[in-house]
Amino acid sequence: MSGPAPGRLTKHQRQHRITKLLESQPVTSQAQLVALLADEGVDATQTTVSRDLEDLGAMKVRLPGGETAYALPELPVHQVAPEDHLRRVLGEWVVEVGHSGNLVVLRTPPGSAHVVGSALDRSAVVGVVGTVAGDDTVLVVVSEEVGGDAMATRLRDVAGVAAAHKIALNGKDGD
Repeated sequence: MSGPAPGRLTKHQRQHRITKLLESQPVTSQAQLVALLADEGVDATQTTVSRDLEDLGAMKVRLPGGETAYALPELPVHQVAPEDHLRRVLGEWVVEVGHSGNLVVLRTPPGSAHVVGSALDRSAVVGVVGTVAGDDTVLVVVSEEVGGDAMATRLRDVAGVAAAHKIALNGKDGD
């Protein structure tokens, strides 16, 4: 028995390529994804790509500026996301970082929090106990040894988000 014909990959090989493309750049349409695959020498129809995106659980998320692009809700459970993946995801979708005690709150554009939460869950960042993602907010639970202040600073740095000056409820300057 022989493998797939040149230009044709197995379903899993093609979906792996699609995953890498979605992680490396904004892909705004199925037609664009077909063209990107063709650039890599992979023959795929829009119908096939549509089924692959559904199998992968890809969904459209709103990027800063209003454009939408496909994103994967999570990487495979056994795979640790590389630091550059976390930097790219946080840099694209985190717009604000705050903290209280051992909790960090990340704000994202609507519909993007799950992508950020999943990237953090898969990144193996020391001190992150876990995340809970809503529509536009990710709650990051941080170990008490690391603390929310230190983690908020680290995540701000990774995301490239400037620290916002905040006024505490009692009227005194706070952070």
